[in-house]
Amino acid sequence: MEIRRADQIAHTLEQLVFAGEFQDGERLDELKLAEKFQVSRTPIREALQVLVASGMAEQIPRRGVFIRQPRPVELMEMFETMAEIEAVCGRLAATRMSDDDLEVLRAVNDRCQQASQEADHERYYSENEAFHQIIYRGAANSFLEKQALQLQNRLSAYRRTQLRFRGRLTQSMNEHSEILEALANGDAENAARVLRDHVAIQGEKFHQLMAGFNR
Repeated sequence: MEIRRADQIAHTLEQLVFAGEFQDGERLDELKLAEKFQVSRTPIREALQVLVASGMAEQIPRRGVFIRQPRPVELMEMFETMAEIEAVCGRLAATRMSDDDLEVLRAVNDRCQQASQEADHERYYSENEAFHQIIYRGAANSFLEKQALQLQNRLSAYRRTQLRFRGRLTQSMNEHSEILEALANGDAENAARVLRDHVAIQGEKFHQLMAGFNR
């Protein structure tokens, strides 16, 4: 799946923020970024809007776009909320997903497995997003799906980054297997539990994540 140039730039900017090259509150200069990436200002503007949409940046009228990093407590709260939303989606999807939905989910999971084996983190993240979105739809609750998608987008940069922790891709795939088994068995409570644990970021994982964008 080809990624458009603006999204590639946005992903690179996310990593530069985590690497400490841009600080919280720093203004992102379109002209300098266009020179840095050797593109016109159009894909830069589009990339900045991706960051704004995800919440990693804030657009202030007549001033520009500025980096905005959440405080540790705010980030923890968002992950806790995401974990609970995913749990509800899993609980509902376990009894509402059709056999066709499950087949599509298995196919996407196979693509996750291939990306994991190739250590292709970007491809894995893209397929992993699709995996979760199928579960959101499978819950058959449009309001819940909308909330899940909004928070998934808000946390995208941080969830993408944690996939680069050593061993995380393998661990994530093992968790996917548990999720698929619970959904296929119609086990609502187990589906909720494994999805909550899959998304929750606590203890060492949280310290790793915080260290990753506070260097």
